[in-house]
Amino acid sequence: MWCNDPEKIEDYIERDGYMALATVLTELTPEAVIGDNEEIGSSRSGRAGVFLAGLKWEITRKVPAAQKYVVCNADEGDPGAFMDRSILEGDPHSVLEAMTINGYCTGASKGLVYIRAEYPLPLKD
Repeated sequence: MWCNDPEKIEDYIERDGYMALATVLTELTPEAVIGDNEEIGSSRSGRAGVFLAGLKWEITRKVPAAQKYVVCNADEGDPGAFMDRSILEGDPHSVLEAMTINGYCTGASKGLVYIRAEYPLPLKD
């Protein structure tokens, strides 16, 4: 679901962007999302992780903390690898939507995106 203009939220919404977030917030509990929900929950694994996303989120949800963060690690250590860069530049709202769903499920209320200085477009003001 790539946007025509990644800087326009309207383009993302026009292509059903943020519908997963709307469904999660209005129809599902965090536990349901973390559970065996085929669309969003434990059937998904992190890009570089070996643990299922649902397991990561469940562990994080259970940790008592005054403040929790969702961190998007957009650092690509492989020379010449620009998979994260292409997502951040071409479909940034999908990253924000996924981070927001994660925060809902884990109890995190703040998000951070770690990005390389070599990515000038995502760092643009």
